[in-house]
Amino acid sequence: MARSNIIREILMRISWITAAAILISTQATAGLDQDLLTCSAKADKLDRLICYDQVAASIKNTPRAMSTAPATTTVAATSVALASQAQAVTAIPATLPANIEDEFGKTSLKKNKQETKNEITKIYMEIASISKDAYGALKISFSNGQVWKQSDSRRFKVKAGQNVFIEKAALGSFILGTDERNSTIRVKRLK
Repeated sequence: MARSNIIREILMRISWITAAAILISTQATAGLDQDLLTCSAKADKLDRLICYDQVAASIKNTPRAMSTAPATTTVAATSVALASQAQAVTAIPATLPANIEDEFGKTSLKKNKQETKNEITKIYMEIASISKDAYGALKISFSNGQVWKQSDSRRFKVKAGQNVFIEKAALGSFILGTDERNSTIRVKRLK
């Protein structure tokens, strides 16, 4: 009988520790949600950014601050930290290159003459078919399988079998035109 009482007492303590850990982690998550909602309600961009930075800093410092607390709080803080790390890891796409830090923002750097010479800024393609969406925007399929859609509202006449060019424009956009005319339209690639 004494042995079963000891086992029952150990199970009871484990269940209380588990319940306390769940309660603390739920409260920590609720506090984080409330902090994020408070930040998102700020109208000024700079104030909102500062608020988000403060929330991120408090999350970063949470495991260290909890390490001096009692054992049940430490277990809860560790589970909250692991859960937040798991969420952060799942938010990163799996297709990132290994040298992402080197590539980030590199497009705004000045390129040497060889890189500038090798960069493709304009291509010519033959139109396979043309259709219009409900708003009258052109949807153009090319013979190489690419599909582009008009992103502005200007009128532009093209026909199947015609050769057109697509050229890089400002701010990462693209324009479609022909050598016979001086007018162009803005397009974006669908496929």
